[in-house]
Amino acid sequence: MSKSYAGGCACGAIRYEISGEPAVMVDCQCRQCQHDSGTGHQSHLTFVAVQVKVEGDVSQWQTVGDGGTVKRRSFCPTCGSSVYMTFPDMPDVFIVTPASLDDPSRYKPQLVSWTAAGFAWDHLDPAVPKFDRMPPA
Repeated sequence: MSKSYAGGCACGAIRYEISGEPAVMVDCQCRQCQHDSGTGHQSHLTFVAVQVKVEGDVSQWQTVGDGGTVKRRSFCPTCGSSVYMTFPDMPDVFIVTPASLDDPSRYKPQLVSWTAAGFAWDHLDPAVPKFDRMPPA
């Protein structure tokens, strides 16, 4: 069994522990991820929600992604750190940001999505497969 993934917000008011391995690790260049990260993309580790335990109260806001997916982003009401994201239409999916991990070095991007919304100045690993929108299922 692998070591769990643990993390939380910058001030420690929110903590999570995830017992499984990520289904996928993605850099996303969609416009909503750009807004959320404050730069050219946001990175995500996607897990199965039943593997996740969260402690602490979060604030949330909801948006609709470039592809029409409703996203619920959770952040700390004290420090403002973005911690995780869920999808009301896909309750089995739980996504964390690598910066929220206790060990962010565990993040290894496997693909880049929504390059159609990306910027030339946002240089991502050229060896990682890239998709104009979402990759095929």
